[in-house]
Amino acid sequence: METKLDLQRLSLNQITTENWSLEEAINGCVDHEIPVISVWRHKIAEVGLKEAKKMIAASGLNVSSVCRGGMFPALTSAERNERIEDNKVAIEEAAELGTDVLVLVCGPSPHKDIAEGRKWVQEGIEKIIPFAEQHNVKLGIEPLHPMFAADRSVITTLGEANTLQRSLGSSQVGVVIDAFHVWWDPFLYQEIDKAKGTILGYHVSDWKVPLPDLFKGRSMMGDGVIDLPRIRQAVEKNGYDGPIEVEIINQAIWDMPGDESLELIKERFLTTV
Repeated sequence: METKLDLQRLSLNQITTENWSLEEAINGCVDHEIPVISVWRHKIAEVGLKEAKKMIAASGLNVSSVCRGGMFPALTSAERNERIEDNKVAIEEAAELGTDVLVLVCGPSPHKDIAEGRKWVQEGIEKIIPFAEQHNVKLGIEPLHPMFAADRSVITTLGEANTLQRSLGSSQVGVVIDAFHVWWDPFLYQEIDKAKGTILGYHVSDWKVPLPDLFKGRSMMGDGVIDLPRIRQAVEKNGYDGPIEVEIINQAIWDMPGDESLELIKERFLTTV
């Protein structure tokens, strides 16, 4: 039986309002009665962690996740260690802001040996698991569409993410399912079933043809080809009933007046997700 959504599950992923500061995004959520926000680290850096925590606490908003950790592969061990330390900072930021999910965009291979890049991803996550446990923050492996393998993530399918999660053998690690990245996968629904109990987040946008851009290619829910309700129902069937993040990276949507964008997001969330 299909469950209907209500706005209590709506989370504004902050990249959707990239032109807004953290304070503006918080105020937008409060003004439009959006109860949850996902915070990006470059927006935390603009104001500092202490001020970010203070603003979020005063607003009464919940935080669904911090984005992003990851980016583990690098050519030298020194660089890889620097990335481990940066991930520890990201874990601390997530804990301070009151979320238990750090989204991992795992990173591209720095050379042509993509298999080695994937090995460095696994090694990187292994090294930060104890620190994440200490801070009660879970690590969400987010597979990205294969078109991002060269510059963002060598983990490109939910199957890969599931295999990596199982091989790490830690309840501190799960997966994040972003409809834009996985909708095309012929094994998607089998892999969502395999992810049962480890799903830490679900993100929505849409795939409009033609894509306006590779990076800024996501469209408003309902404007593209993704069967968002079916994916949501599969995710819910397998144990995820938490916030659903609207994560839209699209210059035209960034250029919309923010209040207009949030009203459209609320409407489409209820009617197309």
